[in-house]
Amino acid sequence: MTQLLERPAPPATAPRIAVVYDRLRPEERMLFDAFERAGVPVEKLYAPSLACDFSHLAALPRFDVVVERCVSQTRGLAVSRIFSALGARVLNPPEVIEVCGDKLATNAALARAGVPTPRTGVAFDTETALALAEDFGYPVVLKPTVGSWGRMVSKLSDRDALEAVLEHKETLGGPQHKVFYLQEFVRKPGRDIRAFVVGGEVVAAIYRTSEHWVTNTARGAVATNCPLTSELQDVALAAAAAVGGGVVAVDLLESERGLLVVEVNHTMEFRNSVATTGVDIPGRVVAHALKQAGVFVSSAV
Repeated sequence: MTQLLERPAPPATAPRIAVVYDRLRPEERMLFDAFERAGVPVEKLYAPSLACDFSHLAALPRFDVVVERCVSQTRGLAVSRIFSALGARVLNPPEVIEVCGDKLATNAALARAGVPTPRTGVAFDTETALALAEDFGYPVVLKPTVGSWGRMVSKLSDRDALEAVLEHKETLGGPQHKVFYLQEFVRKPGRDIRAFVVGGEVVAAIYRTSEHWVTNTARGAVATNCPLTSELQDVALAAAAAVGGGVVAVDLLESERGLLVVEVNHTMEFRNSVATTGVDIPGRVVAHALKQAGVFVSSAV
């Protein structure tokens, strides 16, 4: 990797840690600041400028821990695979990214682990999808299996609406439009919950409140602090464990059946959650990264 080779190695006694990113957002700056407060040098690697020659892997420098922060899931997964092959502990490892990056894979992992979720199903043609929706009862939610920030998520109130969307997806023709991922519509109290899990601990949680049925801060939802109840911690930790653990954000809905997990995010955003919760989330991530490198520090980095 050309960018890596230009950097001098830190002292042999210091852990070699890198943060790989493809867009310098507030979260990445907050992580850099947290590493600086911890007194640990960190390599800042811009993913689009990296190159890896697999015929000369032995010549590439090794890292103890790599924090993968790419916005692009495809690029992030590739980066995670490369650094894992080089012997680094990657946060998060490729197995976690593969599961979290696909809603179908996430739901399969959650179901296998017995984690409560909204009723969810998948179909591969229009008639089967319509029959599945009839069984669920309207309204139903149709989602792409890959996507974030609430994009291309539809709430369909009746058969006619769903049939129109399914026919449109069939016309688009791409393979991603041939998998119909359906979920029951959960009547929530105008908000959902995002819980931040770092190294097997729920460190903070927020409510995301909106008048729109999609309660996502990327679409204007307002964040407020959410108490860490025993139920929330138990369900969030079970969800994180089901996808492979690491550093993840778990999205949950409040329902008459209790908390239900709808998604697990492998590259969590926390820019608006530190002040809201009073928890130093990037500091907790750094403490976990250092622990993976064999350096134990206070969580209040």
